[in-house]
Amino acid sequence: MSSREFRYRGYTLEELQNMTLDELAEVMPARIRRTLRRGLSPENLKLLEKVRKYKNKGIDKVIRTHRRDMPVLPEMVGARIAVHNGKEFVEVKIVPEMIGHYLGEFAMTNRIVRHGRPGKGATRSSKFVPLK
Repeated sequence: MSSREFRYRGYTLEELQNMTLDELAEVMPARIRRTLRRGLSPENLKLLEKVRKYKNKGIDKVIRTHRRDMPVLPEMVGARIAVHNGKEFVEVKIVPEMIGHYLGEFAMTNRIVRHGRPGKGATRSSKFVPLK
């Protein structure tokens, strides 16, 4: 069974990694294209430099960040980034399929609420719990 080679809008991962940010912007979706054309914020550039530093040295370290608005770029593939969701850091392993999305999309900020039984001081009307 052969695995298919990853392609993003017709480009291989290696081709994407060799592009400059301006060339990459032309391939990305509109919102990320706008972000890249306007220039990454200083905080996002700092995160990108940290990812580059660890990847060049071959260090497999988790990078913690609050920057949920950072686009996933091809050079970030393979990095482990812990993204803050408002309460805790959620570790995210960057894979090629994440290119063109934001880091915040992979660290959910809310959970499914499952209500339990009514408590000790519950009123008569709130004590009713349906069978299903």
